[in-house]
Amino acid sequence: MKALIVIDYTVDFITGKLPCGDPAIAIEERISELTRQFAEAGDFVVMAVDLHDEGDVYHPEHKLFPPHNIRGTEGRNLYGKLSDVYEDLKERIVWMDKTRYSAFCGTTLELELRARGISELHLVGVCTDICVLHTAVDAYNKGFAVTVYADATASFNQAGHEWALGHFEHTLGAQVAGNPRVTGKHIG
Repeated sequence: MKALIVIDYTVDFITGKLPCGDPAIAIEERISELTRQFAEAGDFVVMAVDLHDEGDVYHPEHKLFPPHNIRGTEGRNLYGKLSDVYEDLKERIVWMDKTRYSAFCGTTLELELRARGISELHLVGVCTDICVLHTAVDAYNKGFAVTVYADATASFNQAGHEWALGHFEHTLGAQVAGNPRVTGKHIG
């Protein structure tokens, strides 16, 4: 059994308060396509979405990044076509708020995956070298097989993106689908 985890593909991370910009805009079509494909196939699909409260000075990101993905703001909305896919298929997609980099930290993600007998995770979203990376490391440590889509992930800087893709493959043993220029192989 497999699941798709869509990480932080929101307005704030694409064009808003903490934007990845053009690299993240460029993957809109692929993320939307994969989400639709997995949901329509009956696979477990999770929107793991960053959540912060206005003025929370105790959150560790408070000192690292400007306020973003604030509860109740437009910035938390899914970006572009992914929002349309979610609206079309929301009965097949689970929305999961997260307050840390990893989609596992402080959420019920692992319980939901284990309850469904899922052993294989497919990861897409932003930022490749932050939230996608921390989710992949936790998935690896919990014994899940991991696939990360190079053509459906993006970051603030290309060097961080490429470093993370290499780390997924060579340190976590993950499959990296998508961009053969980075990984030397193409599996999906």
